[in-house]
Amino acid sequence: MEKLFGTDGIRGVANQALTPELAFQIGRITASLLKGKDQRPLILVGRDTRLSGGMLEGSLAAGIASTGVDVQLLGVISTPAVAFITRKVKANAGVVISASHNPIEDNGLKIFNRQGLKLSQRLEQQIEQIYFSGRDPFSRAVGAGVGQVYHNPAPVSYYLDYLKQQGPDLKGLRVVVDCGHGAACHIAPEIFCSLGATVKVIHESPDGSLINVDCGATSPGRLSREVVQWRGDIGLAFDGDADRLIAVDEQGQVVDGDAIMAICALEMVSKGLLNHNTLVVTVMSNGGLELLGKQRGFTVLRTPVGDRFVLAKMLEGGYNLGGEQSGHIIFTDHCTTGDGLLTALQMLKAVQVQDRPFSELAAVLPRFPQVLVNRQVSSTAGWQSNKTIASKIAELKQRLGQPSQILVRPSGTEPVIRVMLEAPISEDELWEQAQALAEVIAQELN
Repeated sequence: MEKLFGTDGIRGVANQALTPELAFQIGRITASLLKGKDQRPLILVGRDTRLSGGMLEGSLAAGIASTGVDVQLLGVISTPAVAFITRKVKANAGVVISASHNPIEDNGLKIFNRQGLKLSQRLEQQIEQIYFSGRDPFSRAVGAGVGQVYHNPAPVSYYLDYLKQQGPDLKGLRVVVDCGHGAACHIAPEIFCSLGATVKVIHESPDGSLINVDCGATSPGRLSREVVQWRGDIGLAFDGDADRLIAVDEQGQVVDGDAIMAICALEMVSKGLLNHNTLVVTVMSNGGLELLGKQRGFTVLRTPVGDRFVLAKMLEGGYNLGGEQSGHIIFTDHCTTGDGLLTALQMLKAVQVQDRPFSELAAVLPRFPQVLVNRQVSSTAGWQSNKTIASKIAELKQRLGQPSQILVRPSGTEPVIRVMLEAPISEDELWEQAQALAEVIAQELN
């Protein structure tokens, strides 16, 4: 069956793969399936700062309204804020127009149900089936039945107020915030300033022309330099839609999602707040988390890559902390999806309680040498059945021995193959082996 949805909604180059026409049809199909029997159904729509956001917003809203569903435009807002507000105001659904950490030319559609959860794979498949059938089986509203489209950013205050309630007193803390020229521009500085921190903000232009360009969670280089030069205590980097967090310690060292989860897990264990003393991570996380868990009394469970799989495991087992090395971290006591701002506040609670340099807290995670290589390819299809690739992986497994981990996977959001190696050898040697494997894969797939 043809696919629209990847691991995190629908994504593609705006106005090519993700056209206004596609957005209109997805709006119609989604609204028709999710409006239920409400007398006046409502769908919320938010977006990040991308230049194509306004174009897609208009088309999406038109498609939704054509089915008789009202559309409330929240404007530029983070993905987790839309999920939170959808639940809060009991809307039928929420849609975010964002490609998260992807380049500026890309855009995407992330859809949440009325519980603030991403759509089930079954419902995604139903949307795909209807779209690719070429039929439009849904009625079109007329007259007073047509949905109303209106701009109302006021509900964003519900989300901001909630975050402020969760945040610790940050007086005396010097924080550098990298907004990635994305959705965090409008909310992150206000949150941290209101909690008493001394804040320096970088990459805060919301005009959409620079989103994720050498900044934010995927490129924390300038943040590292700013923290050191400004003598900050901590740096916080968000991606385009602020659903992930990468941090930087006072020495300029990057602190990834694994270390952030380790800090938060230990703080929750110490207070008896980590449900079933269990942390849920993906296969990409460093093996040092298991070692730390054995030392400090918590269990680590692993899932396939993708926050939807992490959340599914958390809901299935009643766990309340999980996430990805990339910085998507979920606290189910507070939210239904990865939230960079909430993660920052939970992490800062531990920083304030411990009253130690952030670098010392981050060092609690013992790390096995691990490298990740991303290689762009023409198509990711067929890599698993390729004999040359399989032979190279088998050869590498034998060379690395045990304990080691080799993970090859296609990105769910862009034409990229990711190669992750973890083994008790030097990082330089590991990097060389990963590059060699990635080169073989690229040659076979291009």
